[in-house]
Amino acid sequence: MKHTSLLELQHEIAAGNTSCRSVVERYLQNIDQNKHLNAFLEVHSNEALERASEIDAKYQSGEQGKLAGLVIGLKDNISHKGHRVSASSKILEGFEAVFNATVVDRLLAEDAIVIGRLNCDEFAMGASNENSAYGNVLNAADETRVPGGSSGGSAVAVQAEMCMAALGSDTGGSIRQPASFTGTFGMKPTYGRVSRWGLLAYASSFDQIGPITNSIDDMALILEVMAGKDERDATVSENPVPNYINALEVSGKKRIAYIRDCVESEGLNPEVRDHMNKAIEALRSEGHEVEAVDFPYLDYMVPCYYVLTTAEASSNLARYSGLLYGHRSEDANDLESTFKLSRTEGFGEEVKRRIMAGTFVLSSDYYDAYYTKAQRVRRIIQRDTAKILDSFDFILLPTTPDSAFKIGERSDDPIAMYLADIFTVQAPLAGIPAISIPTGETGNGMPFGLQLMSNNFEEAGLLGIAKELYNLMKK
Repeated sequence: MKHTSLLELQHEIAAGNTSCRSVVERYLQNIDQNKHLNAFLEVHSNEALERASEIDAKYQSGEQGKLAGLVIGLKDNISHKGHRVSASSKILEGFEAVFNATVVDRLLAEDAIVIGRLNCDEFAMGASNENSAYGNVLNAADETRVPGGSSGGSAVAVQAEMCMAALGSDTGGSIRQPASFTGTFGMKPTYGRVSRWGLLAYASSFDQIGPITNSIDDMALILEVMAGKDERDATVSENPVPNYINALEVSGKKRIAYIRDCVESEGLNPEVRDHMNKAIEALRSEGHEVEAVDFPYLDYMVPCYYVLTTAEASSNLARYSGLLYGHRSEDANDLESTFKLSRTEGFGEEVKRRIMAGTFVLSSDYYDAYYTKAQRVRRIIQRDTAKILDSFDFILLPTTPDSAFKIGERSDDPIAMYLADIFTVQAPLAGIPAISIPTGETGNGMPFGLQLMSNNFEEAGLLGIAKELYNLMKK
């Protein structure tokens, strides 16, 4: 029996109609039946079953946590003590985490059940999940198409009912884009809302951990558990965490902006444009004020994003030297060859491409021309996004220009691949929260999502309006 939300499942468990153990058994069966999708790199079968039995006992005594019965998968860049974590890269092949990420500790404390480790683009660098050292993840809706990236394994695991929810990381759209391609919900919280302790870094001023789910209610519960200050991560805000699950009703009429350039973009699938216009009219029919605004930076956001993130990647990935942990080349014979050969053998082509690009923009001859200029552009994007949100409650735009593309279709064209992020990079550049909701399908039957953004730390209102829009579009 499929459960569309954790609250529904918990009601069934409390009524004695099912158990955590039987739920885990069903998910393990689904994982086995769908292993060809390559979403899981590791399945914690025995551990998950044992933990399910423990939580069933807690139900008997009424001591279960908020997430009791939630079966969740972890993207392979989130540390889970005693389990492998590799960011889907051969540079960390065989490496075992020695501590839990803060988000994992918090999920476990509320009785979530971690069922396994999920495939992703190597070091979260990709928009298709074709860059994993362990093979492509396949979209369950059409196995010839990509699931999106970099959290493709997380999205497909939820899409194909291999777990109830999954954690991903979002640097430039790596939760929201695969959510759009797989017909699931995906959220990037405000930068600093959720601790990054235990997340293998790609670009530290962008990365955020967030949930992929089948419902807004589950997203609200998971975010509520994960969010909040953490002494181990100095970038986390001390703002109190609201009770998100009780804040999903929209009170009053809202002012919603949509970016004219996004809707009029030549690269936008006409079916997505028509769907976007229907969403605008649906919101207006409920009394919300929806207006077009100008934001003339669409052509600058992707270049700005890639200059800054590749620079940060160049710095962050320098730690993978072949000396302390991870892959070390057997052909190395001195310090220099250890560095060169270990990285050449351990990193994939896309990661090497981004490291080299980042090293270039940080070089003394080009630092001001690229990195400094990109920081200025980012500041303008932050400033003008904030101006919109001073006058409006939310910003509405498509999550992706189109539904999922074919596997291999863009593999030889990095620029075309990078442009898949065109609508998702604004939120991380500005540091604001964003959510993708599955509201449409193109004529070929493939899902796509609409995206909502709000001001910093206003996830409660964002979740509420997202739920309302989803319900409106499903009527």
